[in-house]
Amino acid sequence: MGDNPYLNWLAEETATVWWHDSADPGELRLAMGRGALGVTTNPFLSCAAFLKNRELWAEETAAIVARRLDPERKAEELMRMVVTPAAELYRSSFEKSGGKTGYVCAQLNPCRTGDRDAMMAMARRFHGWAPNIVVKLPAVAAGLDVLENCVAEGIAVMATISFTVSQLIAVAERNRAGIRRAAGSGIRPGKCFSVIMIGRLDDYLREVAGANGSGVAESDIRQAGLAVTKQACRIYRDRGYESVILIAALRGTYHLTELAGADIIASLSPEAQEWFYAEDNPREERFENEIPAGTIDRLRTLPEFVKAYDPEGMARDDFISYGVTQRTLGQYTEAGWRLLENFR
Repeated sequence: MGDNPYLNWLAEETATVWWHDSADPGELRLAMGRGALGVTTNPFLSCAAFLKNRELWAEETAAIVARRLDPERKAEELMRMVVTPAAELYRSSFEKSGGKTGYVCAQLNPCRTGDRDAMMAMARRFHGWAPNIVVKLPAVAAGLDVLENCVAEGIAVMATISFTVSQLIAVAERNRAGIRRAAGSGIRPGKCFSVIMIGRLDDYLREVAGANGSGVAESDIRQAGLAVTKQACRIYRDRGYESVILIAALRGTYHLTELAGADIIASLSPEAQEWFYAEDNPREERFENEIPAGTIDRLRTLPEFVKAYDPEGMARDDFISYGVTQRTLGQYTEAGWRLLENFR
């Protein structure tokens, strides 16, 4: 299980578990020894792992490049090369748990966020890489349509690039629709995970508050992502949603310690894991602790927070235009997928 008191306590005494957030082979083995029950990746992380370990994959890379594939398929094959060893590493965990743990994520081309047909075809290919692959889709209108179809076909999915309660509700509802369709066809539905990029939301609201001169204090901004996550978790619990919430992009230990006890997965980067090894964190469940009403009131002076916090804060067709959604898609495209496409 590893030698970290806090992460061990979390796994053994609460409903909260954690996954490793990196595709680097060396980091993967270390995290597995520490108790990580799955792996999250994205185009940026997959590209970073590839560039750092080019010598490890030199022969496979040369063979892929020699095939003279179109840029998109070349990027896809390079991602497969990086992600499938992680899937193999976790396959026994997946099989022994009956599909409860041992998943490894592979994210679709972020340039295809509005292309339903292309995403569906890509999802089917990714699903064929390994039985424990989770296909990551954008939590926007087109991605939600594909998500429902994937669940109905038995493909495990994760809705990502999501920052709002309304997105997480939409994911859970489309997952539920996919489950019904799968049952009607006699198919075991694909597992579904719903991401809340908790730290990226804080970052975005901090910039909005500063640019608009709102005067909302840093102490309040640091609780924005927590407030949104707690709101979503309680709705999931009350409605009995089958989808599992996963928090990502942590900015400090508080993003996990204040949610301890929630029925969630925390995606921890190697850096975040070290925070928990370096600090003596409180071993108590804090999920049920309320965010102070005054903090919520002050945050609600920011329209962008209202969009994220209110269950009906955003319409489905508006998910794609949320500011931090566009920023994240841009990073995954330019600092991840495009670099794989242009590799020579």
